[in-house]
Amino acid sequence: MKSTINFKTINKLAIPALIAGIAEPVLSITDTAIIGNINENATESLAAVGIVGAFISMLVWVFGQIRSAISSIISQYVGANKLDEVKALPAQAIAIVVMGSLFVLMISYPFSKQIFQFYNASGAILEYCISYFEIRIFGFPFSLFVFAVFGTFRGLQNTFYPMIIAIIGALLNIVLDLILVYGVDGFIPAMHIKGAAYASVLAQIAMAIIAMILLLKKTPLSLKIASKIHPEIPRLLGMIGNLFMRTIALNTALYFATAFATGYGKEYIAAYTIGLNIWLLGAFMIDGYSSAGNILSGKLLGAKEYKTLILLSKKLFKYGLTTGVLIAVLGFLFYHSIGTFFTKDQLVLEQFYNVFWIVLAMQPLCAITFIFDGMFKGMGEMKYLRNLLLLSTAFVFIPTLVFFDYFDFKLIAIWTAFTFWIIARGLPLIFKFRNKFLPLAQKS
Repeated sequence: MKSTINFKTINKLAIPALIAGIAEPVLSITDTAIIGNINENATESLAAVGIVGAFISMLVWVFGQIRSAISSIISQYVGANKLDEVKALPAQAIAIVVMGSLFVLMISYPFSKQIFQFYNASGAILEYCISYFEIRIFGFPFSLFVFAVFGTFRGLQNTFYPMIIAIIGALLNIVLDLILVYGVDGFIPAMHIKGAAYASVLAQIAMAIIAMILLLKKTPLSLKIASKIHPEIPRLLGMIGNLFMRTIALNTALYFATAFATGYGKEYIAAYTIGLNIWLLGAFMIDGYSSAGNILSGKLLGAKEYKTLILLSKKLFKYGLTTGVLIAVLGFLFYHSIGTFFTKDQLVLEQFYNVFWIVLAMQPLCAITFIFDGMFKGMGEMKYLRNLLLLSTAFVFIPTLVFFDYFDFKLIAIWTAFTFWIIARGLPLIFKFRNKFLPLAQKS
């Protein structure tokens, strides 16, 4: 039966995915806003949260690519009506990624000081980085478990349960942040930056437990690991390998941005941290439509419905672009109040307002890039995505950053580099998609 692609079909997947997607940046923004308003070394603490957040985000994005790989394979089997043949895959995939996360925890924990010195952190900022990281890192295995379960649900064309899990996790993190960072008079002492780290870990554990229960109770899948390796494991590992290299390139860009901002001074890294969290919030809001593209494109490719795949790309382009423009408009309307939400430090706000307009102006460009990125993941085009991001980072982002930094543009240099980087990632995806699938659609 031919698939129907319309506003209702897309948004049935996109809206829950959007809500689930913004949970992660909401957690980071909550930490940023609450830490930025403590009465003890707020700027140094805010800088530390930004630096550690960049490193942990790198880890999550590198290993969290299991979500896209699982989703791509399962959705293609769903489209071909062969779900029974892939039931044993998720348990083996989850076991692989969790074991990998435990290995990362063991090798990164003892070298926390060296890691953040590599990010140019020193003095009080370095001490805060170490104390925050040595707690936050214990939530990493639970985060990857949740990512893998989310990928399984997405492959099954279900974004509702990930939304429920994400909402619970975000709300719990906010409540715990307020209690543990500021303390409860007479009951719980204020733990400041350590309290934010404990809040994140506890929220991640709760999300993992809920995800496991829903997977076992609400799907035909189990977490029992079969003794025989599933035949799709090599393809899954190949996808993860390509996405791993791709995400290394992505985080190379984030590393350079964070290291340069840290080198400019504490006000600059604090301002960059605020801007980055807002940029990520916009990216994850757009991720709702990117996720719908990921889920539906895999299914349509599995069913060989190429005309419907072209229709999907056109509709997602329109919806994503509209979302990106709305985010930008709202940001400009509340330009100054957004900054004061995060900090009252006038030196930080001055640097933030100097570049916030760039963060907002690039939102429509981000929307288009992220949507086609999601569709290519759903279709299993991981090798092309890997090569494109490697080239964009090496030959667009880094040269642009170094060029504008040479002329002392500081944070403007960083966000200009991000803008050109997004364009370099998006345009080739559009051209390749149309060149490949328009002829197939005409033949079908």
